[in-house]
Amino acid sequence: MTVSIETPTTDAGAAAAPRRGRIRRVLAWVLAAVVAVLVLVPAVAAVQVVTTARADDTAGTDVVVVLGASQFWGRPSPVLESRLARGKDLLDSDVASRIVTVGGKQPGDRTTEAEAGRAWLTAHGVRGSSVVAVPEGRDTLSSLQAVAQVMADHGWTSATIVTDPAHEARSIAMARALGIDAHAAPTQSGAGSGLTLDYVARESAGLAWFWVAERRGVAQVVAS
Repeated sequence: MTVSIETPTTDAGAAAAPRRGRIRRVLAWVLAAVVAVLVLVPAVAAVQVVTTARADDTAGTDVVVVLGASQFWGRPSPVLESRLARGKDLLDSDVASRIVTVGGKQPGDRTTEAEAGRAWLTAHGVRGSSVVAVPEGRDTLSSLQAVAQVMADHGWTSATIVTDPAHEARSIAMARALGIDAHAAPTQSGAGSGLTLDYVARESAGLAWFWVAERRGVAQVVAS
């Protein structure tokens, strides 16, 4: 006669199975969340970049802010000149009574982007008293932080931001994080105004990165 011997199932083994099931479900949810962030956030950023690039907000504000770009020994690059021309048009249309130029300089430069912008504007008929040069900033965020501090010092709260169309969404997001009531009025012609695929892709990635990584470190400067 054959006798079968059954190995008893321990209570510990029976309890471990549901725990493993819960861990798998949690890991699945975490993986789904990561995939959503990696896919959805850049997609939303891309939509925001393209939508804002087409904006033309000419509501009245305290200042027009022209973001900096390269300059060569005091002569604005074609991209910066396009931004300055757009800023001057907004000033001439009474969108604001003041225009702010911003941007520092690279090693070896004799002047800053802000000062080159101010010189271009005054040479093209803008009163010097209407131009505020903020010669600081090595990138978009640090430039806008410097502008926000000047605005706070003067009691200004709203600004029309002028930059390239693809660059506008990230600039507006940063300005608003700093407490600025920011309005988008990107360039409409000239160098930098093309909405190219590579420019949109770069700015979409930059905006997504600002949302998920940089935004939490930006303090409000301008009181609403």
